[in-house]
Amino acid sequence: MSRIGIIGFGRFGALTARYLSTDFSVVVSTRSEKDAEILACGASPASFEEVCGQPVVILCMPISAMQETLRKAAPQLKKDALVMDVCSVKVYPVQWMKELLPASVSILPTHPMFGPDSAADSLDNRKIVLCPERIENGQLEKIRNWLRGKGLVVIETTADEHDEKIAVSLSLTHFIGRSLSAFGAQDMDIDTEGYKRLMHILGVVSHDTWQLFKDMHTYNPYAEKKRRAFMQAMANIDERLIQ
Repeated sequence: MSRIGIIGFGRFGALTARYLSTDFSVVVSTRSEKDAEILACGASPASFEEVCGQPVVILCMPISAMQETLRKAAPQLKKDALVMDVCSVKVYPVQWMKELLPASVSILPTHPMFGPDSAADSLDNRKIVLCPERIENGQLEKIRNWLRGKGLVVIETTADEHDEKIAVSLSLTHFIGRSLSAFGAQDMDIDTEGYKRLMHILGVVSHDTWQLFKDMHTYNPYAEKKRRAFMQAMANIDERLIQ
């Protein structure tokens, strides 16, 4: 049976371990004491060194901790290992993995377009983005087939194109959701279908950490530009109303 190592065991790391452990032998390294939770996912707790020694290593930590982790992991990776990440931005992770990992190591940046809530029961029709960077076609095809076999819709693109699009579809959406929460929006008995959709956006972001929200804006080279353009559009509409 193939072995996979996961570094990090937050909410998404736990989801990853649970789905992968149905088909692979999974070992997990985390800074906190979560042995019971890891075992409950069907995986096994392991040292950082053991996880880095697996044929496939998946990085499941916040992007703000990624560079440090890559530097620590680099000398412990197998010569022909495959390293993957699951960050919601891709330009910087690609740059860092190419700079910090040995040239013999394959790299496959990914962005699963789902989370612990939306994919709690099934992966059917959920999307995952692959940004093939340094990986043989045969290995990539095996990964594609496994993902599609789980019901996932596989999208392939470049890291730059991914970040420009995700700056709107994810970063801006979360910005709106956080703004609704700060405004104090809540369910009402007198509502509209449009308002219900806004509340759905608020609900989507309510379980995510501030660190995740901040990271998706800080480390996406397009996020601030899109956010500023959106706020300017709102200001222009507001100005028209008071003229």
